[in-house]
Amino acid sequence: MAAGAPRIFVSHLAGVPVFDPVGDQVGRVSDLVAMLRVGRRPPRLLGMVVEVLSRRRVFVPMTRITGVESGQVITTGVVNMRRFEPRPTERLVLGELLDRRVRLVGPGGQEGEEVTVLDVAIQQLPARRDWEIDKVFVRKGKGGVLSRRGETLTVEWSGVTGFSLEEHGQGAESLVATFEKLRPADLANALHHLPSKRRVEVAAALDDDRLADVLEELPEDDQIEILGKLKEERAADVLEAMDPDDAADLLSELPEEDKERLLTLMQPDDAADVRRLLAYEERTAGGLMTTEPIVLRPDATVADALARVRQQDLSPALAAQVYVCRPPDETPTGKYLGTVHFQRLLRDPPFTLVSSLVDSDLPPLGPDTPLPAVTSYLAAYNMVAAPVVDESGSLLGAVTVDDVLDHLLPEDWRETDFHDEGAVHGG
Repeated sequence: MAAGAPRIFVSHLAGVPVFDPVGDQVGRVSDLVAMLRVGRRPPRLLGMVVEVLSRRRVFVPMTRITGVESGQVITTGVVNMRRFEPRPTERLVLGELLDRRVRLVGPGGQEGEEVTVLDVAIQQLPARRDWEIDKVFVRKGKGGVLSRRGETLTVEWSGVTGFSLEEHGQGAESLVATFEKLRPADLANALHHLPSKRRVEVAAALDDDRLADVLEELPEDDQIEILGKLKEERAADVLEAMDPDDAADLLSELPEEDKERLLTLMQPDDAADVRRLLAYEERTAGGLMTTEPIVLRPDATVADALARVRQQDLSPALAAQVYVCRPPDETPTGKYLGTVHFQRLLRDPPFTLVSSLVDSDLPPLGPDTPLPAVTSYLAAYNMVAAPVVDESGSLLGAVTVDDVLDHLLPEDWRETDFHDEGAVHGG
């Protein structure tokens, strides 16, 4: 779905079949889910509600959808089968926005004539994966969808008022929208300073990915409080969206019974990664590492490596190098061959095999390496991440400098307001 993708009216998507990449039908589109935003900003489209063949309604994020046409929808094939339940800031596009009475926005922002919403259009933003509702198809007059009276016209989302969030909105919605552009660390800091009740309300209104990012930045007590207030299935979804090492750190603080129950609710692959991390002592390379570094086979090219490094969801530390291993190329891998640093990738032609560029002289860390030794290793070799390899030579994961710092800084370091005068000096 590249930039310039056609605009699609949502009524054309109702009931269309949803297919996986090999052409097997997954289900049918039941509705779309959008998040309203402050003022007249276009709503962000979060995903689709799909009625699978068992008639269960499940949520498919837009990030898992690779093709949208009026006659079909194509997904990555990975569908979470938990039953869909809308959250406070979410709106069902077909179920809640259509047939609604709104007003046109006149000159100077004044409310004008009342109209009925017949349809809304979605479009993917250029150079991004995000989708928005950008157009509204309305009918003037008091007639509804079935009425043929009254002029119809298509206007920008900002050209109508009546169903977007207002600045004085109540509940958590306005506050969540206000926080929308904050970095996860800054939003975590804002949440930390809210009263407990308000903190839980706002956290519950965030979508899974956003809440996962924020939980990773919150103090331990806040993490446990928020997770404990979520429904167990929602808590499992959020843990799946977290980096495995952060999820393992959080689960390690819970009573054994609660920890096991949440692991059971998680998707098996995600739970397996977290269980492996929980098997190591917390302040060791194995306990600190992430199980999701960039792993490439020896026959991968520099072009392949750079494509992986460009992935938007990667942290800068994980994107700084790739690890070359024999199959299987998911941790724990086959034999670890060495590391290729990002700068080296930039210096060689795209067709060069990564196996010819590996730095095999740098010794990897063992999973039981204690924290002080991990710190010394990163400092001695000027590294932002380091491979963790077991006795058989398989890559288990990578330790990043941010995870090390989390365990070296004082417990209250997250209390620091980095926007205070003198806290950060910018140029």
